[in-house]
Amino acid sequence: MDARDAYIEQLEKTIKNLQDQVSNLTEMVMLLRKEKFGPSSEKAAKSSEEQLSLFNEAEIEADGAITEPITKSVKGYLRKETRTKREELLKDLPVVEIECDVPAEDQFCVRCGKALKRIGKETVREELEYIPATIQIVRYVRWSYGCPSCKRTGQPYIVKAQTPTSLMNHSLASPSSVANVMYEKYVNSVPLYRQEKTWEQMGVALSRATMANWVIRCSEDYLKPVVEHMRKQLLSRDIIHCDETPVQVLKEEGKKPQTKSYMWLYRTGIDDEKPVVLYDYQPSRNGDHAVTFLKDFKGYVHSDGYSGYNKLTGIIRCGCWAHLRRKFIEAIPQRKSTEALTNAEIGRNYCDQLFMIERDLKDLSSEERRIKRLELEKPVLEAFWCWLENLEVLKGSALGKAVTYALNQKKYMENYLLDGRCCISNNAAENAIRPFTVGRKNWLFADTSKGASASAAVYSIVETAKANGINVYTYLHYLLLYMPDTDWRNHPEELDHLMPWSEAVQAECK
Repeated sequence: MDARDAYIEQLEKTIKNLQDQVSNLTEMVMLLRKEKFGPSSEKAAKSSEEQLSLFNEAEIEADGAITEPITKSVKGYLRKETRTKREELLKDLPVVEIECDVPAEDQFCVRCGKALKRIGKETVREELEYIPATIQIVRYVRWSYGCPSCKRTGQPYIVKAQTPTSLMNHSLASPSSVANVMYEKYVNSVPLYRQEKTWEQMGVALSRATMANWVIRCSEDYLKPVVEHMRKQLLSRDIIHCDETPVQVLKEEGKKPQTKSYMWLYRTGIDDEKPVVLYDYQPSRNGDHAVTFLKDFKGYVHSDGYSGYNKLTGIIRCGCWAHLRRKFIEAIPQRKSTEALTNAEIGRNYCDQLFMIERDLKDLSSEERRIKRLELEKPVLEAFWCWLENLEVLKGSALGKAVTYALNQKKYMENYLLDGRCCISNNAAENAIRPFTVGRKNWLFADTSKGASASAAVYSIVETAKANGINVYTYLHYLLLYMPDTDWRNHPEELDHLMPWSEAVQAECK
């Protein structure tokens, strides 16, 4: 009898394991179908009655992005602001007026014959005129002066005029042309082979190899010193966001072309008055690269759940609730809306409740936000962890992976409560790295590690310029114009004047 019971128990275990496998495989198929055919948005539906049972209707329906009509006082009464979207769009553009006048022979009255007088004018319409780019040769010619008296003595005295230092010796590269190549590739995501065609249409046979050489040389000589100075500024701050994304480098020493390399991203907190966004190319995803880049940094580090960041010491690591929310969303099965909430949806809704509170607190000071978080979000967090720890899930399922991720990251997920300047998510880093991922879809890969490193430097300049509200092309041109004559090696403090938040740059590059 004991043998029979043991056999039955073994069969029951086998059946349970097979059922679990079938359940996991079925879920995998459903998730793949959802990924291929379902909506890509992670936004929660507001119309669901099940969600309304968890949150207040006012909180659900509130939208901070919608603003009330702006009014202004006019002689004792209020009326809507008359400034239109067109006026806002065109406010910084130069204006050229084309006057349409009555011909001289028609400036007489047809009734009495007297000369007509101007009584006013009106604006009929406005048009946007596109002025195509033009190319010209800038030839530097310098004068020399000699002393006629000393010339007779056999010891002539000659003075030559000074000229600006060239970007590259024996090259046609100018600050404007190199800045344009960089802007097109790293802002507009136009690969060099397409730019080659554009230059050809303008009458210049400029090869992609020449442009690549311009980018690499100017990045090495002029942009990397600026980026390194920005890095020092980054490490002096209290909050840093991190992320990383793959990049393929064809000619990496000791690696096959198919092997992944990585572009690492580091940026300051979203409330930083002098934001810094830096890219760092590395041949692998090893966490040691983050340790080297963030050497001597002491503060809060926001990241996703990648274990490589565990190597960082002397910091307070903050987890990302957006990543956790995404894992619960991935575990939501396709079902009819009338069915009861699944555990994956309940987990997603806990995350949504935290983000809704965060939206209400965004306009507070950092200290006020910290206090309100403890008051409003701490109870939600306690309820979430209590629910999670008592949840029974199928091992290996999408929901099981989400729960495991949450429990493993628990020690990091509440650290954002320690400082009001910290964020509930790492979206700041993900948004900052997105321009690189968009560009990667167009140029696909880097040829050499030097090219990838140069791209990292240019992207750092570009994204930091954007974060500081200045014109990217103008800033690139500004750096390439002044860096050749800047003695930054002996006087590193001169680089302070080239930072995107400096008064000079803000005045010149807006």
